[in-house]
Amino acid sequence: MKTPPSVGAGLVGYGGEPSHGGALTHRSPAKVFIGLLLVVISMLFLLFSLAYLERSRVGDWQWLAGFAGAPLASTGQLWFNTALLAASSAALQWARMAARREQAPAVRHGVVIGAALAVGFLAGQINVWQDLVARGHLAAANPANGFFYLITGAHGAHLLGGLIALSVVALLLKRGGVARARTRLALCSVYWHFLFVLWLAMFALLASPRDALEGFAAICGFR
Repeated sequence: MKTPPSVGAGLVGYGGEPSHGGALTHRSPAKVFIGLLLVVISMLFLLFSLAYLERSRVGDWQWLAGFAGAPLASTGQLWFNTALLAASSAALQWARMAARREQAPAVRHGVVIGAALAVGFLAGQINVWQDLVARGHLAAANPANGFFYLITGAHGAHLLGGLIALSVVALLLKRGGVARARTRLALCSVYWHFLFVLWLAMFALLASPRDALEGFAAICGFR
């Protein structure tokens, strides 16, 4: 009797080739690793978010947005950075689809564009940090500031790790062609999509005004 594919198999089957009517029968170590990595990163940022909401109950807390002079009173640069990361994710998805069609030039272009946009995102985040420091919003000045540097820094570090993995994909494309790099490119694209969604959640957490977060904290049982 044929056993149906499990949910776990679907989660770690990114980039795999279907067989026997579409069921994934092989899970490579790389796919398993990516599945576990996404779970671990999700738990890490969930803990950051819960700590942020819990710490906001202390009297010395100053919110990051929602009033004149707040660190994130203007979020134009962050929105621009978000657009860069969205475009980077889209570029890697384009490269992934092109790899399925064996379109090597489009794959290479998608990887290069995706990587360049991701570097632009990181540069934009550093620019936000520099602007905050120039305006006196240091990590030690307010606990919320410290959380902003921690969360955005951790997210940037994970994206930097993704760029290292993407450089391996580029090397495989150069030496072995699309066939050799297809699965790893698919895994990188999934990782990019995940980091984009994660960034949207963290952006909403950090840039929301007090009333919105107070309501969310109440729903989560922190109020």
